Amino acid sequence: MNTPTEFSSTLDAASIFFVSSSTLPDGSTQIEWLGSLIIWLLIAMSMISIGLITAALISHRRKIIMPAATADAFLRASSTGSTNEARSVVAADGSDFARMAKAAIDTLPLGRSGAVDAAEQTAEECAARRFRSIESLNVLAQISPMIGLFGTVYGMIVAFQTVSASGGQADPALLAGGIGTALVTTFWGLIVAIPALLAYAMVRNWIDALMAEALEVTLRGTAQAASHTSERGSHS
Repeated sequence: MNTPTEFSSTLDAASIFFVSSSTLPDGSTQIEWLGSLIIWLLIAMSMISIGLITAALISHRRKIIMPAATADAFLRASSTGSTNEARSVVAADGSDFARMAKAAIDTLPLGRSGAVDAAEQTAEECAARRFRSIESLNVLAQISPMIGLFGTVYGMIVAFQTVSASGGQADPALLAGGIGTALVTTFWGLIVAIPALLAYAMVRNWIDALMAEALEVTLRGTAQAASHTSERGSHS
């Protein structure tokens, strides 16, 4: 069981991750407000990052981009050559796949190449909209190490000022505040950047893969519907 002294020492050690402080020559401790503000800003950014990652995972699920049930129903309707049935299947769905399929079916009477172009253009628009929605994660991942680096530079300036004030004979305990600020701000900058950048890359690749799958199914169903339409035209 920890003694009160040990518990207090643990709290003091943990506090360096949340408050920047320095030791004065008389042994007293003062808070480095700029260093602490940088730490608090990075902690706030880490919370924002968690919210953005959660929102990205929820907003870009398969059933929102490429629902398997809707895709199967669209292919079944297209295989019979019933464009009206295929249109009704995707009209009742709000997914990105449904937008692509509806654009292709609506322009199919103008020719298969026109339907392909419409599907590809819709796919590009949907992908661009989704990529823009996760761009804030990328910005957060890029800027947080810069803020951490700013804190690193500030901490080293504090440490060198301590050395200068002591005539080059600074007590290591006096240098600990500045060096601690430099390391802790770097730590928080990486804590924000690494998960944000990883989530951004994973979600972006996930969106890209689902969009490619949705476009492929759309073009396959459109080809089936077009072939039935041309067969009916030749028979007539």
